[in-house]
Amino acid sequence: MILAAVMSWSAAGAAEFVVHARTIEETKAVFGQVESRDVVPARARIGGTLRQVSVDEGAQVEKGEEIALVVDDKIALQLDAADAQIRALQSQMANARSDLTRAEQLLKRGIAPQSRVDQARSQVDVLTNQITAAEADRAVIEQSSREGEVLAPASGRILTLPVTQGSVIMAGETVARVAGGGYFLRLSLPERHAASIVEGDTVKVGQRMVSRSANGHPPELREGRLVQVYPEITEGKVQADVEVKGLGDYFVGERTLVWIPVGRRDAIAIPPEAVTTRHGVDYVRLAAEPNPLDVAVILGDRVVVDGSESVEVLSGLREGDRILLP
Repeated sequence: MILAAVMSWSAAGAAEFVVHARTIEETKAVFGQVESRDVVPARARIGGTLRQVSVDEGAQVEKGEEIALVVDDKIALQLDAADAQIRALQSQMANARSDLTRAEQLLKRGIAPQSRVDQARSQVDVLTNQITAAEADRAVIEQSSREGEVLAPASGRILTLPVTQGSVIMAGETVARVAGGGYFLRLSLPERHAASIVEGDTVKVGQRMVSRSANGHPPELREGRLVQVYPEITEGKVQADVEVKGLGDYFVGERTLVWIPVGRRDAIAIPPEAVTTRHGVDYVRLAAEPNPLDVAVILGDRVVVDGSESVEVLSGLREGDRILLP
């Protein structure tokens, strides 16, 4: 709830406020760290030499995009050997078919026995299967050559490239790390606030590279939403995630100030223009008869009440006091 005030105009033309204490939200300023939903490694599928790197740190990639090329020189030799084996088997197949044709002709004349025809036909079947197996082996080798392309496993930003062009890498080794799935803020709060924070609460997020100002709030705060509170407390800290629009231009790991509601309390707040400072002491003017009365007050932090900025009064005022504005 927020401060309620009744405004009227005195005969002198000054605005008059009747203040009432109301429950206001208490916020805590903490640092939120930018994290990505997913950090997926792009791994080499074969071992070899890193012949080409197509991206650099910070580059935006799409899922399936080629980011590097691994070449294994042995694959070309294996393909040549597979081709030679297939050609040899095909030559043997040609001879086996000739023998089968000859045996069938001799059988028709009654010169050759049936066993010779069966033997020739069996040899053709064996060579046919051998050629099929050799072609399958060659397809495996050819597929291995295509797997030299290192593809982006997800759409996102390249975080690191731990290898350089010309490096020798093994199958399964990480070539790049891709941050994808969008960005969010990870908060770490003291455990005493664990019961106070609620999923769905609205938080205020500071702009990049803006530190806390003297009045406790940086300019141009943006809104975020508390989307998850983790149930495990580690080293006296509870973690929570905040979704904020427009975090795509942040660095992963960058920190920014976040104001999160952690409780509610009763307070009295007045418009800042009602306060005057003389000799280091803050005063407000109360409506009194026959003449207005200046009262010293002790002020706290500034708060936002009903969309406008107000200042909290710790001491010097009570409910029902009528404050005159300049």
